[in-house]
Amino acid sequence: MEYRELGRTGMTTSVMGVGTGGPSRVGLRDGGSDDGAVEVIRRAIDSGVTFIDTAEAYRTEEVVARAIHDVPRDSLQISTKISRWQDLDAAGIEASVDERLRALGTDYLDVCHLHAVTIDRYNEVIERLYPGLVRAREAGKVRFLGVTEMFNGDPGHEMLARALDDDYWDVVMVGFNILNQSARERVLEATQAKGIGVLAMFVVRLALSRRERLVEVVDELVDRGELDEALLRELGGSREDPLGWVVERTDAASLVDAAYRFVRHEPGIDVTLSGTGSLDHLLANIESLDRPPLDPQVAEQLRRLFARVDSVTAQ
Repeated sequence: MEYRELGRTGMTTSVMGVGTGGPSRVGLRDGGSDDGAVEVIRRAIDSGVTFIDTAEAYRTEEVVARAIHDVPRDSLQISTKISRWQDLDAAGIEASVDERLRALGTDYLDVCHLHAVTIDRYNEVIERLYPGLVRAREAGKVRFLGVTEMFNGDPGHEMLARALDDDYWDVVMVGFNILNQSARERVLEATQAKGIGVLAMFVVRLALSRRERLVEVVDELVDRGELDEALLRELGGSREDPLGWVVERTDAASLVDAAYRFVRHEPGIDVTLSGTGSLDHLLANIESLDRPPLDPQVAEQLRRLFARVDSVTAQ
């Protein structure tokens, strides 16, 4: 496992982070047991992963607490999110931080985010809620402050682009994948200039793990004029098999492997989050994130092919 500094926080984190939400919730969404979820998180830690991400809305803070309870706390970076902030005030944010600490069984959070903030609520968040996060930080309950976008509703990163005009956030969570690379110019240029840590989410999802969904998404992009079908065919793809050429021309074991490696080696991405529901899937993802970058020519071709896309999430 490789490690790097998370922006200006000074924290050294694994380049892979275990995400405990998303489609799997560490297996809990598909009827898995709490014991199984704990085992997955522990195996990740034993494999060198130090960054664990959860959230109030995921309902996985308690299994994270069980997984980390006997691990030296300073060897991990625990990130969680206040999801139900919409009706809170600053005091409510402080109370929510206390609840996150209780649920996680720890006395401090390495990163506490406001979760899925939208552009229409951003100014309100700063004026009404941000002071509560600052007070929690001053009390030693939170080390660094973060904000995450609602990528499904904001695939063009309007909220994060606005947030990066300010200097309030130490860490941001952004959607970034092969199909939607618009954060490169709209988010990552600013985060790198300001030293803000970046967590990448939506790295794979359905469209990069199920061919039938990828075909649907590419059809939509071609029909909307966001993807040049002539260029797709020039590269060796088609509407029926859009990205098979990526695996054929590289050492990628699969499109999923290629997708993880494409994001993990993107300049400005500090932690690539990987959701999983099984040990086999976890270990495959760790292997992908430990592998070298894709062939530079293929990576550049992917950047060209999807350069105009900002309307999909890979879901």
